[in-house]
Amino acid sequence: MATIKIKQIKSGIGQTVRQKRTLQALGFIKMHQTIEKEATPQIMGMVKKVAHLLTVIK
Repeated sequence: MATIKIKQIKSGIGQTVRQKRTLQALGFIKMHQTIEKEATPQIMGMVKKVAHLLTVIK
């Protein structure tokens, strides 16, 4: 399956608890961290929910 690289560009501070938990579920621990994940529908949905905090690197 295809993979995507996602990078956290904005802090979760001041966001809703649900958005913070989504960042944790994606595996982000600190700012400007880049993570590579498989592009499953579940992961893409999570990325879409917190798209204002992330950037997708192809």
